[in-house]
Amino acid sequence: MLKHQVIPVTQFAQNCTVIWCDETNIGAVIDPGGDIEKITSFIDTQQISVEKILLTHAHIDHAGGTSELSKRLNLTIEGPHQGDLFWINGLAQQAQMFGFEVCDVFEPTRWLEDGDTVTVGNEVLDVLLCPGHTPGHVVFVSKALKLAWVGDVLFAGSIGRTDFPQGDHQTLINSICSQLWPLGNDIEFICGHGPNSTFGKERASNPLVGDRVTGLS
Repeated sequence: MLKHQVIPVTQFAQNCTVIWCDETNIGAVIDPGGDIEKITSFIDTQQISVEKILLTHAHIDHAGGTSELSKRLNLTIEGPHQGDLFWINGLAQQAQMFGFEVCDVFEPTRWLEDGDTVTVGNEVLDVLLCPGHTPGHVVFVSKALKLAWVGDVLFAGSIGRTDFPQGDHQTLINSICSQLWPLGNDIEFICGHGPNSTFGKERASNPLVGDRVTGLS
C-alpha cells in the first residue's frame, strides 16, 4: 500500500507530500517547494528510501527545493510536462518576485505526458495533463487509494489562479471537467494549499467549477 505524509513548506504553506510503498519502503517526494530540512528530517525519521521527485508544475513554491533535494539525496526528477520549461528556466526571477531564496535551475530526468505512469516501489500513479494554471501542469492519481495530488488545479472551494503567464481560465475549467471529474466523486484529493476535499464535494458545492456552474450533472 502507498502511504503518505503532507509536509507544508515555504511561506505559502504548500502541501509537499512524501509518499512511500510500505512493501518496499521506496518513496518519492511530490512538489518539494522548499524547507528541505523539514522534508529530509521526516524521511530520515521514517527511514524511507526516497528515489525520485515528482512535480505537478514548476512554480517556485512547488519546485523551488527540487535542485537542492535532488543533489542531496541523488534523486531523479519526473515531471512536470515540458510546457512548464519556461517556469523552470525562470526560477531565479520567480525567487526575486516572491521573496524566496535563489535556487538552481534543474532539468527533469523525465518529462511527463498525459497517460504516463510513474512508479513508487510496487505502487503505480497515473499521470493526467491538466493545463490552465500552468501549461505543463500534471496530476498524479492513485487508483488503489482513490487519492489524487492535484497541485494548484483545484482546491477545496476554489480553483487555481490563471493570471500568471500562459495561464488560462477556460483551459483550467476544461481540465477539471474532462480529466478530474470522470475519475469519480469518491476520489479524495490533496491540493497545493489548504485542506483535502473530494471531487464529489467540489462538484456539488464549488462556486467556480461545480456542476451548477458548468452545467454538468
